[in-house]
Amino acid sequence: MGQHSVVGNGEQQRRNGNASEPGTAAPEERGVGWRIAATSLLTFAAYLAIGLPMAVLPGYVAHDLGFGSMVSGVAASMQYAATLLSRPQAGRRADVAGPKRTVVAGLFACAASGLLLSIAAWIGGAAAPAWALAVLLLGRLALGVGESWVATGVIVWGIGRVGNAHASRILSMNGIASYGALALGAPVGVLLADRGGFAAVGLAALAACLAAVLLAASLAPTAPVRGEQVAFRLVFRKVLPLGVCQALGAVGFGVVSTFITLFYGSRGWHGGAWALTAFGTAFICTRLVCADAIRRRGGFPVAIASFAVECAGMCLLWQAGSPAVALAGAALAGAGFALVFPALALEAIALVAPSSRGTALGAYSLFLDVSLWLAGPVAGAVASRFSYADVYLLGALCAGTAALLSAALYRRRR
Repeated sequence: MGQHSVVGNGEQQRRNGNASEPGTAAPEERGVGWRIAATSLLTFAAYLAIGLPMAVLPGYVAHDLGFGSMVSGVAASMQYAATLLSRPQAGRRADVAGPKRTVVAGLFACAASGLLLSIAAWIGGAAAPAWALAVLLLGRLALGVGESWVATGVIVWGIGRVGNAHASRILSMNGIASYGALALGAPVGVLLADRGGFAAVGLAALAACLAAVLLAASLAPTAPVRGEQVAFRLVFRKVLPLGVCQALGAVGFGVVSTFITLFYGSRGWHGGAWALTAFGTAFICTRLVCADAIRRRGGFPVAIASFAVECAGMCLLWQAGSPAVALAGAALAGAGFALVFPALALEAIALVAPSSRGTALGAYSLFLDVSLWLAGPVAGAVASRFSYADVYLLGALCAGTAALLSAALYRRRR
């Protein structure tokens, strides 16, 4: 199968969105909701394992183990580095070995990370901080690999279970599950650490992921779609423009999540956490209410509108003269960012044959990982040189550029 036929099959699949893939039976509509929810719960469990230690890990490494803030930053970033490096392999594994096996392996990796966090806490309690840190870092690596395998495998598995016609719902619900789990996991992790120590956080992550393994075992697998496996570099080249658009849009999320409380503090305002709540609430509500817009309108039109809304929210934050205006800007930015990933992901998987869908998702997701990895340091340099408000000007410029680039890609495709 040549490159032209791969793209041709993907385009035909996009045009015939209501058609099932080869070897996949079209499910009854009444069962679609449960099938989507079941696989989304697996995503929720994996991201709960990520969210539980999120707020307590830096303090544990810096203060309890005594390694300082720089080492605590390294410990936190190890997960993201592992996720970034394992994305290509995760997509290929889902295409070749099957998405269910990929998801289960990823859940076991996330469970192992929870167990290793608990072991690190016990070793640290025995006054062996260096060994505790080594075990903890190993757990962070396992968590990063588990995240990429679950995130990619669940989407491929979910589409295989319900058909390509519901791909936008799969993508949207998995986003809700992941961000919801992060929002819930952070405060629950703080509560567990206060009452049971850092080991309790790891045990909770272990329990959640093992429960998800049991759920995954009860769900029917979908066979890998037969077809020639295209080289990752060729798939990467195809999704590159879409990935760049997504990466530019993700800068807004990165600067809100990282700098909003510092921005509020620089203005002498209180309640910066409420801006994060507004961003997350608007994100989830938009995905719930507008997920079907991607199927009805198409990925590019929804992405262009989303970038425009996000840009407006970033501009409001940049020029905010009161906490109320900043709150509105954060909510508008969250609503705009909500549909960016699923809208452009739908266009990305339409560029390849079904047999390379996981590879396309892995390549496309790489850009989100890189964007969130770089947004903090770059925006931090902007804040140091100018002001915290100017990081939102950076977000607005990136979102506006993404809108223009998406519009150009849309015109070229038409």
